[in-house]
Amino acid sequence: MKLNELRDNEGATKRRKRIGRGAGSGMGKTGGRGIKGQKSRSGVAINGYEGGQMPLYQRLPKRGFNKPNRLAYAVVNLGLIQKFVDAGKLTAGEINEDTLVSSGLVRRKLDGIRVLAKGDVTAALTINVTGASKSAIAAVEAKGGALTVTKAAAAE
Repeated sequence: MKLNELRDNEGATKRRKRIGRGAGSGMGKTGGRGIKGQKSRSGVAINGYEGGQMPLYQRLPKRGFNKPNRLAYAVVNLGLIQKFVDAGKLTAGEINEDTLVSSGLVRRKLDGIRVLAKGDVTAALTINVTGASKSAIAAVEAKGGALTVTKAAAAE
């Protein structure tokens, strides 16, 4: 078999339907859209319309609530902080939110940074952040470090 003999299997490909290309094409004049009406015009999208029946999204009950002034925290695990300290990207001394961002561990602070206890800590770290889990505080203090939590400023 040669490259010029390669072909798709019979029926594997279909030609594109060319709409509105004359009466002889079988898809001329109205182009398969029927006659008149909103759907025969261009620029129409009737999403969710069910022919006058109450649409599904309106038949289902409303559920839940999105708090408009909710605080969003950037989350960091202790294991990642330790990894960055071992790599020399962070110093084990004073670690605050600005140093976490400048080291590249966190992209942006959002409403603050929250530390969680996933991973192991080997160095005595001094961390100052907006939030932390109880187990994270316990893990840092067990290694002789300190994890201080400051109050988050309310979202404006």
